[in-house]
Amino acid sequence: MTDPITAVTGLAALGALQRSPLPWLALTLLAYLAAVWLYRRSGNNPFLLPVLTAVVGIVCVLLVLGVPYPVYFEGVQLIHFFVGPATVALAVPLYGQLGRIRQIWLPVAVALLAGSVAAIASAVLVAWALGGSLQTLMSLAPKSATIPIATAVAERLGGIASLAAVAVAITGIAGAVIAGPLLRLLRLNDDPVVRGFAVGLTAHAIGTARELQTNPTAGSFAALAMALNGIATALLMPAMAAMLRWMGVW
Repeated sequence: MTDPITAVTGLAALGALQRSPLPWLALTLLAYLAAVWLYRRSGNNPFLLPVLTAVVGIVCVLLVLGVPYPVYFEGVQLIHFFVGPATVALAVPLYGQLGRIRQIWLPVAVALLAGSVAAIASAVLVAWALGGSLQTLMSLAPKSATIPIATAVAERLGGIASLAAVAVAITGIAGAVIAGPLLRLLRLNDDPVVRGFAVGLTAHAIGTARELQTNPTAGSFAALAMALNGIATALLMPAMAAMLRWMGVW
């Protein structure tokens, strides 16, 4: 039989753990290191991307321990803070490709416009066909932009910031997993410029991180696409909302 005092002490310790933000930074770092090890051991299997397996592992731990997300998020504020500098640092490899970008600015601009419009329109059409509300449409439409831009745009146009963040995360993971096989099928995988720009435009930061690991040129153009698509999404979303209003959907 369990000693009542021991049981009470254990419950108290578990309660303190659930409320404390301190262990979650360590959990996040360990989960990511384990995920990277697993990814490399698998021969870089796209279905074992570190961001996917680490997130799944952390979510399982939080669910088992009954830890609220705000408590976890408070504990990883340091990582959240460094997201900004890490994003800005992507400009370093991009600067090395400046001359090439000047040479192909027109194809880049056309691909950006086509990709941004397709990303927004596909999300809206699928959600609308499945009976989604306007709030859902506005939440899912910016799914191919980075989370800070997507959540801000969605919230301003009547969407739900948390739903937009989930849609962005799922889009990034799915894009990073599917991009390689799809580009090989289309025979576009050999050009790092095409590959990088396509992945960065559709899979934002998660896809960009993967491309930086495989090829510097692909990573640079993925960073370029991610940045430009964020701007394009912020500009196109109000126009799309106005079109929905004109069509009577709003």
